Amino acid sequence: MARNLEIKAICSDLDAAAARARALGATYVGVLRQRDTYFHCPRGRLKLREIAGAEAELIAYDRPDQPDARYSAFWLVPVSDPIALREALSRTLGIRGVVAKTRTLYRYGRTRIHLDRVEDLGDFVELETAADGRPEAEVAAECAAVRAALGIEEGALLAGSYLDLLLAQQGDSASASTVKAS
Repeated sequence: MARNLEIKAICSDLDAAAARARALGATYVGVLRQRDTYFHCPRGRLKLREIAGAEAELIAYDRPDQPDARYSAFWLVPVSDPIALREALSRTLGIRGVVAKTRTLYRYGRTRIHLDRVEDLGDFVELETAADGRPEAEVAAECAAVRAALGIEEGALLAGSYLDLLLAQQGDSASASTVKAS
């Protein structure tokens, strides 16, 4: 199990966010085209992430739905046959929904900066600062410094996952309660 301190926020200008990331000294990693298939599960979240040109991964994670920085515990499992796994999980657990996005990835220190264009939803920025057994104050300070450098304001912060946001947009009342902006 690994842990991250995460935030998600609406982004009104991905180009400006990329410029701020570069000005901070973040390293450009690349552009990823990702498709996340979420499955019903009794606790936490479970998704199969397929990445164009890269190996797929099964991601199980648990985190609170709150708009400010929150810790996420997660497990990543490499998947060599995503088609068969998606079929098996859809038959046994059922598909909750699918999120397609283009992610521009930067790294700064132990923080991954995700500039995401999510299909049918819009543009967002996510920060994931790896905890890796470091003191929580150190992790929080790094995440806060990157957030400040990117100009992410309190009112732009969101709770929940992209799937929660999509379902809320479609009128799923159970998901709508988890995605309120602060």
